[in-house]
Amino acid sequence: MPQHPVAPLPAPRVLTRSLSMELVTPDAEIRIDTTVGYDSRDPHALSLAFHLLGEDPVVWRVDREMVLTGALRPTGDGEVRLGPAPDGGLLLRLGPVGQRALVRCDQDALGRFVRDTFVLVPQGTEERHIDWGPLLAALRR
Repeated sequence: MPQHPVAPLPAPRVLTRSLSMELVTPDAEIRIDTTVGYDSRDPHALSLAFHLLGEDPVVWRVDREMVLTGALRPTGDGEVRLGPAPDGGLLLRLGPVGQRALVRCDQDALGRFVRDTFVLVPQGTEERHIDWGPLLAALRR
């Protein structure tokens, strides 16, 4: 089978930002320090690392385009659902039914972060940033 030349991967680019989010409970909103991250090697996803009481952070991965859609209308399926909050924020519903956490964040701040990721990896170019080598090697075994 002929080998096709593989274009070199662009240099990896990482973006992180600290944001404050709130865990919404029936009784109160509890502030959560959160680190939002983006790695061009996983170009479709954002990581949300929630720092809770000195434990290792709880990390969720969400689709970056889902964040933009969720600011306009409810979106998502399964354990990750996003939608606009009545006060202009963004609500993230994370986890299985019965154990779901409701987290509110500043829609503008998270939206700015997502737009910054599109500067690093423009929409439509994501696949150029993925190292397909390990997957292809595993499939050839």
